[in-house]
Amino acid sequence: MAQSAEADRANAPEPAKGVYVYGILPGDIEITSDRTGVGDPPSPLRVVRSEKLAALVSDVDTDRPLGTPDDLRAHKAILDDSATDVPVLPMRFGAVLASEDAVVDELLAPNDDEFSKALDDLEGRHEFVLRGRYVEQAVLESVLSLNEEAARLAEDIRGSDPDATRDARIQLGQLISELLEAQRARDTQAAQDAMEGHCVASVIREPTHELDAVHIAYLLDASQEKHLDQVVKDLSENWEGLVELEVLGPQAAYDFVGLAPPGGPA
Repeated sequence: MAQSAEADRANAPEPAKGVYVYGILPGDIEITSDRTGVGDPPSPLRVVRSEKLAALVSDVDTDRPLGTPDDLRAHKAILDDSATDVPVLPMRFGAVLASEDAVVDELLAPNDDEFSKALDDLEGRHEFVLRGRYVEQAVLESVLSLNEEAARLAEDIRGSDPDATRDARIQLGQLISELLEAQRARDTQAAQDAMEGHCVASVIREPTHELDAVHIAYLLDASQEKHLDQVVKDLSENWEGLVELEVLGPQAAYDFVGLAPPGGPA
């Protein structure tokens, strides 16, 4: 006789559980919200403590893969929200350990001194990301005006049969790519020069789009944030119509202290 659906569910094995770790915080931290974490269904956030440290965690079903856009957004939002109140060492997405004991024994206890010092170094500091994207037509006109060969090729191609000018188009595309790379390097250096002496550290991120102008992460003391605001204002005026700028942050210090899971890549 066939079992009912209710009986099937009753006899089904419990899903395998793991402990997902978002980040490392000072050991005296307390959670005051009922926020949930990654996974489907998501579980409430909680704290696992060692002697000096705390790990922000939630339970996940290990038989269900992580990595949906909702998971990625939840991971980042939880870390960014935490970092507004206390220093936090963000774990890279996907850090799952077998149990709370494993969180203590494999992650917190072996790194007690190192993580404690890193948290001390982050006290009162946040990451901000300066991101700029070129206005396509404006930057093309700019780089063509600075290079006679590129301008000549563009003029030769204009209005011509695409098949007959195929080689010239390829040559122009390669040349424009090189000119944009040089322009990006100059503009990135201009931003770095403007922030020199006004940040704790910086990381130049690799471009993710051919029209990326600047993409720099800064670690700032609270007293340095006003200088970043002024730099963005000045650069926006200098690059008006050429680069569209935005600042992301404050956020967790991903570019400076992102941690891999125990046994994972450095």
